[in-house]
Amino acid sequence: MKKLLLSAAAAAALMSALPAQADLMGYDPAAHDGSMFSADDLMAMVQAAMEVTPPRNGEGYVIGFANLQRDIPFCALVEKGILENAEAAGIEVVVADNRLDGATALANAETFITRNVDFVIEFQTDAEFGAVIMNKMNQAGIPVVAIDIPMPEAGFFGVNNPRAGFMGGAYLAQAAVARYGMEAVMNGYFIEGELPQSGPIPAMRTGGQIAGFRAALPDFPEDQILTFDSKNTLEESFTQTNNLLSRVPEGVPIMGTAINDQATTGILRAAQQDGREMITVVGLGGDEGETLASEADFVAAVGSFPERYGNSLIPIALATLAGEDLPDAVLINHTMVTPANICEFNAQVECQDVEVIDYTFPEEGFLAHLEALRSDPSLADVQNLIPAH
Repeated sequence: MKKLLLSAAAAAALMSALPAQADLMGYDPAAHDGSMFSADDLMAMVQAAMEVTPPRNGEGYVIGFANLQRDIPFCALVEKGILENAEAAGIEVVVADNRLDGATALANAETFITRNVDFVIEFQTDAEFGAVIMNKMNQAGIPVVAIDIPMPEAGFFGVNNPRAGFMGGAYLAQAAVARYGMEAVMNGYFIEGELPQSGPIPAMRTGGQIAGFRAALPDFPEDQILTFDSKNTLEESFTQTNNLLSRVPEGVPIMGTAINDQATTGILRAAQQDGREMITVVGLGGDEGETLASEADFVAAVGSFPERYGNSLIPIALATLAGEDLPDAVLINHTMVTPANICEFNAQVECQDVEVIDYTFPEEGFLAHLEALRSDPSLADVQNLIPAH
């Protein structure tokens, strides 16, 4: 895969202030607003790509898409967008389900190689299997773009982990203070659902959530921050939060967030089942629209807009096959989604007439957080995934 950079965009799409580096039938990752190209434009991209890289089967492009887990709402939206774009472009997509498992992802990758696909879009969670999969793909000469969890030598498309996490954590702290008052919040507990198996890059998201929370509440006691391995699912998050609640005194505020909306919902459900009345959560993804609109304690989510992923991933695949010099990381521009504005992003969910906090992003704290990330030895090889600001 050629190099993939920070993408730029309008309010709900992709972002960056960097100069344009690719232009394939109007596609430029540094200026694309995240909307879907017309079928005519997509088919023109296909033709331009075929002039440089003919289809391996001699007829038409076949793209392999290995989804993280197909029945997760976020992943289902990503898949739907990819398939819609591929259909408009006249591209065949072979879909596989990685089932949140590295060994399964490796087996799926081997199937793609046997199938002799032209390009692979990889969404897999186990960082330890990334290098093995990419070694096989490189030997087969198949270019790859990885979604949200990077893989060695693959392009990257997905979450701006440091900023998304920091936004959510800071919003959670401010929302809790607005609901319960500073004194009560300082006696409360912050619960964070992590995903250690996916390595240091998604850890920038959950670490950013904690950093954002502490930037808004710098005196919050360290021993009142509880973390657990969510394994990326609502069910595991529910179980682990239920275990942690024994350490949280009755009658104090609980603030929760996690790697995604589903794990955040698990925190909320566990607290509700335990009869906790002061619970506030902020998600990450914005894909649990009904929950956000109907649950008063699910006050916001950092929007990643998974339904738009395909609008960039298919053009990225075609630009790569066309030999375009793409940047090596295209990051999403995130927006806070609340019950009051959710209908602007999800037409199937009605906006709610609710009061929303006057949110302030702690810019100075965020810049200090970025500096700390840049000096982290474990992130030395992925500086391109740490935004400039």
